[in-house]
Amino acid sequence: MTRLNKYLSESGFCSRREADKLIEQGRVTVNGVVPEIGTKVGDTDRICVDGQPVVQSTEKRIYLAFHKPVGIECTTNTAVKNNIVDYLNYPERIFPIGRLDKASEGLLLMTNDGDIVNKILRARNNHEKEYIVTVNKPITDRFIQRMGNGVPILDTVTRKCKVEPISRYIFRITLTQGLNRQIRRMCDYLDYEVTALKRIRIINIQLDIPVGKYRDLTKKELQQLDQLIAPSSKTEEASDLKGEPISESKSTPKPNPTENKNKFRIVTHFKGKPKS
Repeated sequence: MTRLNKYLSESGFCSRREADKLIEQGRVTVNGVVPEIGTKVGDTDRICVDGQPVVQSTEKRIYLAFHKPVGIECTTNTAVKNNIVDYLNYPERIFPIGRLDKASEGLLLMTNDGDIVNKILRARNNHEKEYIVTVNKPITDRFIQRMGNGVPILDTVTRKCKVEPISRYIFRITLTQGLNRQIRRMCDYLDYEVTALKRIRIINIQLDIPVGKYRDLTKKELQQLDQLIAPSSKTEEASDLKGEPISESKSTPKPNPTENKNKFRIVTHFKGKPKS
């Protein structure tokens, strides 16, 4: 038996986080009945979302690096204007790992592997995300110091992070957590306004493609990523049904880099075409 949210993620339908939302909204049924969070299902159960059956995917896993433009919403809800699904127009169902707000641009990972999402997103896993930020007035040493030491936002204090000036109005920041609009809120607290924000790295994946384009992750990137996220807590270990933290396993083995060498599709040319 498998938890319903895991079933939906492994089917390639959505991430576990999105699956929980769908279940809470009553949009998922198991054998015609609206289930509770935590329900377990088996191979003989009929799972539907919005009345449409969901089956386990037999397709190869897809892992894309996408340079999101400003103005695109990181949602799979096609009722939302300028949503990422319609923009990419990818031939298979994929969804973003995390998000960038509408006013930001930069690296976004897309996949049909819902099981990888929480391993990358959980803040406790200390996975780095690097940004280049432009603000509306000259950067001071005090600003850099305060940003790096932590800023009180959203009823907490942000984790210490790497911050370095690039020019009079531009700085680089590397975060290991992902609070809602974190960089913008941090700057706002210090009386600065973000005028441009670009994410240039997620863990070992670098932004190296033009705005609006996407590419498959390379075999080398995927092998490195597998090794780097191997110690991460799995979704069900990371949070229980109430969203309370649970201790991470300290004995998670590292994967064999050659184990899934034929698992991923690899391309070396850019795909996708920006829409006007």
